[in-house]
Amino acid sequence: MGDVTVGTESGQESDASDARDPGRGRTTRSTQRSFWKELPLLVVIALVLALLIKTFLLQAFSIPSDSMQNTLQTGDRVLVDKLTPWFGAEPHRGEVVVFHDPDGWLADEPVSKPNPVQKGLSYIGLMPSANEKDLIKRVIGVGGDTVECKGTGPVRVNGKALKEPYVFPGNTACSTDPQGQFKIKVPKNHIWVMGDHRQYSADSRYHQDKKGGGSVPVKDVVGRAEVVAWPLDRLNNLPVPATFSQSGLSAAAASAPAAAGLLGAVPLVLWRRRRRAPERTRRADAPDAS
Repeated sequence: MGDVTVGTESGQESDASDARDPGRGRTTRSTQRSFWKELPLLVVIALVLALLIKTFLLQAFSIPSDSMQNTLQTGDRVLVDKLTPWFGAEPHRGEVVVFHDPDGWLADEPVSKPNPVQKGLSYIGLMPSANEKDLIKRVIGVGGDTVECKGTGPVRVNGKALKEPYVFPGNTACSTDPQGQFKIKVPKNHIWVMGDHRQYSADSRYHQDKKGGGSVPVKDVVGRAEVVAWPLDRLNNLPVPATFSQSGLSAAAASAPAAAGLLGAVPLVLWRRRRRAPERTRRADAPDAS
């Protein structure tokens, strides 16, 4: 009985307290209502940010075939840098790049049609690209280079033999079939691409009858594949192999870090000048000690 009395008095005190303070106990409910009201806006902002990142910064692509083994496996997801091409950067030898089908390379390939949900998610960058007309290969030569294959190799660029440890085990650097034996000068603003799985890649070698003689226009390059992001046990970056920095082969690639350093130094110089400007002003306004 005593317990009932105490409970009643406590309830009366609580009711009285709420009467004196009408706002008490409503803060949590208001916060919950505000969250659900703001949730659609947060979702819209997240989708817009994802779309901007996909358009200007990074985009995920799914590897559809074994043509880049063992560097890339079927089903791998790679992140492609789409930012640097906006600033005029062009592909360099040794980079793994994604590019649009330049001239019907995939005309005879079966194309799987993604459902509307997959299309929507890939469009905003939340899923790998649903565009099956994109390819991924390694850049072997750039505009002005002479690329050559004789016998089983090695591949030569401007007369320099490439050492290619990334070529699929058991493959030869060059194929001995007619298309695999060639000597070509890459046109300006084009790249020559080859798959790491040399005997399983329908790359530039097998499209020499197409416009550009098998080379890919730079304008069709989406960007450089930087990272294998999925599956997690294959998480890795995709660096340029050392053979592409050998003397006399890659002047363009050697100048790229210097250009990037210069570009990065400009904001720093401007920032320092802005900091020093007020100091010069204060010194000019200071009274002459003499």
